[in-house]
Amino acid sequence: MKEFKLLLPYFKKYLPWYLTGLFFLILTDGGQIVLPLMISRAIDLLSSGGPVLSEIGRVMILMVVTAGVIALGRFGWRMFINGASRRIEFEIRNSLYEKLLSLSSKFYKNMKTGDIMARFINDMEAIRMGTGMALVSFIDGTLMTLAILIFLFTRYRFIAGYTIWPIPAVFVMVLAGGRLLGPRYRAVQQNYSRISDEAQETFSGIRVIKAFVREKYFLFRFGEANKAYQAANLELVKVWGFLFPGINFFAGLTGFLLLLMGGGQVILGRLSPGDFVAVMSYLGMLIWPMMGAAWTITILNRAGVALGRINRIMEEPPDIFNLALPDGGHSGEGAAPQKPPCLEVRNLSYAYPDGRNPILNDISFILESGQTLGILGSTGAGKTTLLKLFCRLLEPPPGTLLFKGRDIRLWDLTVLRRSLAMAPQLSFLFSAPIRENITFGLDEQDYPGEDGLKALIDLAALDRDLAILPAGLDTEVGERGLTLSGGQKQRVAIARAAALDPEVLILDDPFSAVDAETEERILNNVLLTRRNRSRGPGTNIIVSHRVSTLMRADLALVLDSGKIAEWGEPRRLLEQNGIFKRVYDLQQQAQRGN
Repeated sequence: MKEFKLLLPYFKKYLPWYLTGLFFLILTDGGQIVLPLMISRAIDLLSSGGPVLSEIGRVMILMVVTAGVIALGRFGWRMFINGASRRIEFEIRNSLYEKLLSLSSKFYKNMKTGDIMARFINDMEAIRMGTGMALVSFIDGTLMTLAILIFLFTRYRFIAGYTIWPIPAVFVMVLAGGRLLGPRYRAVQQNYSRISDEAQETFSGIRVIKAFVREKYFLFRFGEANKAYQAANLELVKVWGFLFPGINFFAGLTGFLLLLMGGGQVILGRLSPGDFVAVMSYLGMLIWPMMGAAWTITILNRAGVALGRINRIMEEPPDIFNLALPDGGHSGEGAAPQKPPCLEVRNLSYAYPDGRNPILNDISFILESGQTLGILGSTGAGKTTLLKLFCRLLEPPPGTLLFKGRDIRLWDLTVLRRSLAMAPQLSFLFSAPIRENITFGLDEQDYPGEDGLKALIDLAALDRDLAILPAGLDTEVGERGLTLSGGQKQRVAIARAAALDPEVLILDDPFSAVDAETEERILNNVLLTRRNRSRGPGTNIIVSHRVSTLMRADLALVLDSGKIAEWGEPRRLLEQNGIFKRVYDLQQQAQRGN
């Protein structure tokens, strides 16, 4: 039950809804309790041999009015209690989504997409039932049970004493069954997550699966996950299959005992036919509280499991967040009095939490505003890690990275990331038109207009591609940009980053899927546009494996095994017999060979 603490603020917020729903629920139960008495009265009038038509008419009118009250009450409690549960589900789902957006990539390394989706769908449904129908079945069952037992023992003590003894056995079954249901529901939810993840991974990588003819293997994997989900559900059904027939059996015993004892009382004239029917109705009505008790425990078990899975995410502390500063991190307080460099790296060393050795080791350099830095390094040298640290997608050690003379940890995250825009090598596009993907990072008031969009398209050399696409800028790119080539996706990502007009534009090898001619055109456009910014020349960082690309930079940085191997102007590095020169020579030989 400790998992339900998440719901306390919501119960407090929607307390008026629940209290109103409770009123209508009590109204419904009151009508149901009174209705058998009216039926009893009508039967006794009919069996007396000389009923007065007006009396029968009054009873019938009262029955119709009572049925109307019951209908009104049922509408009321469904409207308010179920309405509150739907709103709680809505708010928790929004809060969960907001929480997930605040977590860094470290969290997503261990949490699969399918598992997250299962929490948004299956677990939310369980929470809705736990905050709605579980409450209804508990209150309704408790009120009905107490009212019926009080009524039976008040008016029909002798018969009630003989007929209700199976009820304690039902509650014992319910309690025992509830202890068995929790672990089985947890297994069902976990296996549902596994199925969701298998399906999501398969469809996301469908092109690779088909290219390697691995359909049968993935069909086998999904079949195994589906089999585990089926087995978990069957284990759950076994408990259900024992619990509810058992409840029905004991409920049937009460009817049998009533016929055995009550029938004799009617024959002896000690009990009227109407009273017999009333007692039978009340005993029949007791079946719902018995079922409701089992249902309540079942729903609460399922909701508890779901809340535990949601709480795991909601309680996850974000490892990258805005520090609580008096100025909110927006001002330049704390910066150096003279004009500071755009970016400064001071003795930066960084190791991933799950790594043994640092990926970056004692990195130091300065990049002035308006300069272009080219970075070269082999795979795994730490290039992308360094760029992620600049944007605080990874958290650097304090005082090791400065933007405009101020530790980047002291900048507001929104301000920092709008000031340093990155186009990654592995470009992710949303399932939306190309137009929306290019303007993705802009607020409505910053939308560039058609002329601005055309300038971005020209900058990224997308004009010829748009001419052959079916709807031009309004072409849907499909999930993850499935309908575009790798080069097209990279160029859309370059346009998206350039659209922000950031102070620092970071290009993390975004030309790997682009031919040399197109790369040269894009690079010329980017450098020219950045040099002629209205707010002053922009700073650029370009990662590339092509030395010809890096020759356009003011400064070049060569990383080797996480350390600075070479640093300086590209032309000076060519005069040295280092990594930069060796890579340049190899690429020149390969170019001549082609």
